[in-house]
Amino acid sequence: MALGIMAIVLVSVYRLQSQTLTMSMESRFYTQAPLLARSALVRLEQSKEREMISGQGDFGREFPGYQWQIAVTEAASEALGPEFSRDMKRIDVLVTLNDGEYSYGFRTYRLVRQ
Repeated sequence: MALGIMAIVLVSVYRLQSQTLTMSMESRFYTQAPLLARSALVRLEQSKEREMISGQGDFGREFPGYQWQIAVTEAASEALGPEFSRDMKRIDVLVTLNDGEYSYGFRTYRLVRQ
């Protein structure tokens, strides 16, 4: 009887520990991912190339398993008129962890004069 109770308690404790580790990893990702996404966007904006282009990569040894992807497309706007319309860019930034197990993304727009 005591062994049965002990087995139930140990299984419950194991599940709680497993849940705690999962929640900790999620919390760390959703805290770190926006900062990493912003840093990837800043690198794109500060690149020496005059034209913003799509790309992907990782964050090196400091953030193993984290990867970024940036997609840059034209976002024509009638409100800006024909002079600026082709200079409007839609930028989608995506940060993933462990090959897509967790993902965080956002979309922003930039007026890039070329």
